[in-house]
Amino acid sequence: MAGRDVVPFRLGLPDFDAALGGGLPRGALHEVYARRAQDAVAAAGFGLGLVLRAAGGRAIVWARQELVDVETGGLYGDGLAAFGCDPRRLLMVRARDPTGVLRAAAEAARCPAIGAALVEIWGDPKVLDLKASRRLSFAAAASGVTVVMIRPGATPAPSAAASRWSVAAAASSPLKANAPGRPAFEAALLRHRAGLGPRTWRLEWDRDRASFESAPLSRAVVSVPAHGQASSADRAPWRLAG
Repeated sequence: MAGRDVVPFRLGLPDFDAALGGGLPRGALHEVYARRAQDAVAAAGFGLGLVLRAAGGRAIVWARQELVDVETGGLYGDGLAAFGCDPRRLLMVRARDPTGVLRAAAEAARCPAIGAALVEIWGDPKVLDLKASRRLSFAAAASGVTVVMIRPGATPAPSAAASRWSVAAAASSPLKANAPGRPAFEAALLRHRAGLGPRTWRLEWDRDRASFESAPLSRAVVSVPAHGQASSADRAPWRLAG
């Protein structure tokens, strides 16, 4: 909408936010692609982290295609709580086909009473074209609602998204007493509307701070060229599903 100031939301890690020009634009569409089919849950976790940061404590609409449940498992309340997301904040919508998911996403994007919307559609359905992404982008800009679309089993394609990411699961560092570590991601920025160049970060999600943190590395660098990818042996899957 003309005249609306685009205020970024910060992701919590100062170097990460600085590299993104102060964070990601609020009231915009962002896309998160799973790098491989087996990274679908990691992509959803990264997207959930984005909407938790963007929502500012307000309600979140999660619109999900039923096929995603079939491929990755249904969402699990205890798993969401362990991630730092209070299930009571979520308004869940499940639809059989991509058209139903997009309809729910459009309604959510037009509702300024919510904080953010998370949208999951499997694969590359024809209905999810450039025109559909523009409608979501315009609705988000008009209402100020941040929309994050998770794209498992899909190939990155042109869209109206303000940012586009490719996410894979990464190995996490164990906590004390060898307890399971934090959710870890290899997040590659593929496109940014402001013209930022491609970069890749190794990140962890801190549920207590509801913030992204730098993942421990054997070297001090936390950003690498976008084409650099961890080997499959370095990645560890994790689940929000039950």
